[in-house]
Amino acid sequence: MTNYDYDLFVIGAGSGGVRAARMAAALGVRVGIAENRYLGGTCVNVGCVPKKLFVYAAHFHDDFAAAKGFGWSVGEPQFDWATLRQQKNQEIERLQGIYGNLLSNSGVTVYDEQAQLLDAHSVQIGDQKLTAERILIATGGWPVIPDIPGKEHIVSSNDMFALEALPKRLVIVGGGYIAVEFAGIMNGLGVETTLCCRGDKLLRGFDDDIRDFVAQEMRKKGITILLDSHIEAIHKSAGGYQLITDSKQILVADLVLYATGRSPNTAGLGLEAVGVATTDIGAIKINADYQTNIPSIYALGDVTHHISLTPVATAEAMALVNQLYTDKRTPVDYDNIPTAVFCQPNVGTVGLTEAEARKRFADDVVVYKSVFTPMKHTLSGLGEKTLMKMLVQGSTDKVLGIHMVGSDAGEIIQGMAVAIRAGATKAVFDSTIGIHPTAAEEFVTMRTAVQ
Repeated sequence: MTNYDYDLFVIGAGSGGVRAARMAAALGVRVGIAENRYLGGTCVNVGCVPKKLFVYAAHFHDDFAAAKGFGWSVGEPQFDWATLRQQKNQEIERLQGIYGNLLSNSGVTVYDEQAQLLDAHSVQIGDQKLTAERILIATGGWPVIPDIPGKEHIVSSNDMFALEALPKRLVIVGGGYIAVEFAGIMNGLGVETTLCCRGDKLLRGFDDDIRDFVAQEMRKKGITILLDSHIEAIHKSAGGYQLITDSKQILVADLVLYATGRSPNTAGLGLEAVGVATTDIGAIKINADYQTNIPSIYALGDVTHHISLTPVATAEAMALVNQLYTDKRTPVDYDNIPTAVFCQPNVGTVGLTEAEARKRFADDVVVYKSVFTPMKHTLSGLGEKTLMKMLVQGSTDKVLGIHMVGSDAGEIIQGMAVAIRAGATKAVFDSTIGIHPTAAEEFVTMRTAVQ
């Protein structure tokens, strides 16, 4: 037994922190965890979960419209934001309760307050000083609001889940996951939506064909997309807000959402006083074992600003617990991590983009691509298209990347990720019998290369 109050103290009860605390406690480790906002962190409360619920709600707009093409006569659909918000709140409260039970049933002591580092083995919580052999920081990220004139009029993605009423006109600034997803959500719920992006394409880091195709499909649904556009100032007006772009264009909105990135949530943790090294944006620096420059202090998940995805944080938590408290090591493989963007239609992707593949393998890259009308939309009248793309190394026949824009892309690409991680070749895909009729079978029937 040590002289510390805990063997492990976790700061932050999001996905990574909760997983580390639970798994360590299950191994007999004495664990405490502190969370000053809400159990489950961003993902459960103001991220993945409520976002996906809102995506489902928004998609009914298309479903009602599509029904007519299949012989259904429906009345004029009516949407009630208050009902959706209340239903969402009830589900989040249920999940928070589950997280609390998981921790307490595992023997983890939960502190519903902010924890601040005092030294390499101590934290301050309220008027208590607690000691721990090891401390893990898993406090996630927080939305960035730029310092521009009128920034007091801006809301973040956190605020979108608790709006008292939907705006009639919304301007979203940004071009990443959150901006693109909320553009689809709000447009689907009947809000006049404009997406303003300072880049020349949406979704930086994704395959270029995906980026272009997503913008095309979003515009078809009535979303206004302004590229190469930067907001210089926001002014309150009698009719709402006026946003002034760098080209002196004036955008008018009732609500302004900035989704221009998230920064590591390290403010108020006492990192500077203890000497924990951080980057210029506040991300905690770690080594391959999630250890900071202070040997007893560790960090993982979004607070390290590496790969900001919930499943990555939970995988890192498992790797750390196994490393510290078992005789096995389960390092996280950061290659070929699948991801999805829940815009409408969805994006799903795994592996290299075409640009990345060509940078690595030059001309030894074969591209297969298919754009088609999915069966549902041959009758729906909506005109929605699907894009599927596969990248193959010519000399080895190994599949390097798979990308999709279309209904259920996230569900389909999850299975494709297993194949890529297993090292599947194009020949393996070609020899696999498809499930007919599905969109997914296109991935096993692509025969003619684009290049």
